[in-house]
Amino acid sequence: MYVIIVGGGKVGYYLTRELLGQDFEVALLEKDKRRLAYLQTELGEVVLPGDGCEVRYMEDAGFGRADVVVAVTGDDEDNLVICQMAKKLYNVKRVLARVNDPANEQFFQKLGIRTTVNSTRIIYNLIEQTIESDAVVPLAAIQQGEYEIVEISVSEKSPVVGHTLMQVNLPPEALIVAVLRGGEARIPTGAINLENGDTLIALVRSEAEEALATVFA
Repeated sequence: MYVIIVGGGKVGYYLTRELLGQDFEVALLEKDKRRLAYLQTELGEVVLPGDGCEVRYMEDAGFGRADVVVAVTGDDEDNLVICQMAKKLYNVKRVLARVNDPANEQFFQKLGIRTTVNSTRIIYNLIEQTIESDAVVPLAAIQQGEYEIVEISVSEKSPVVGHTLMQVNLPPEALIVAVLRGGEARIPTGAINLENGDTLIALVRSEAEEALATVFA
């Protein structure tokens, strides 16, 4: 599997190092010259110079053959552009974006970037719901990426508004595990009515992620 990471900050550095340790083929793009020099010293030739938002550097990195593109720069706009170009221009099957400002998550979702990671929201939810982080991490590790935990926002235009969860035709390999409403987590019984503003947490096989998204679009 070939993974391209854009952004050589702490997240990009540790992610690259971890993937290399698991024998993945990895490329890390970093545009800052000082940071680039440090990363090349630490990680070697997998670190490439360039702005991940520019096509010429995308070509050099091999976006056309990438299995996964991960945008983890400190700029949400850059991460959005990188993921959109990876999907639309290079047909990369899986793109993941870091969202620094929780308020921007809705824009990523509207523009088709379904898999986002926002550390602020994760920490907030852990505090609010008193869930230990260890309860989530092993699931992803055991399945080795075969399944994903995704967040789905229910808007006023969503066709599921006003319907019970039992009435929603989910893909066979998708499961709603929680409904977040008004700052509270609710058990997703079949009788619960879905409302505008709900956030659903789902466990889904990676291949079925797009099919799940279309149900709520």
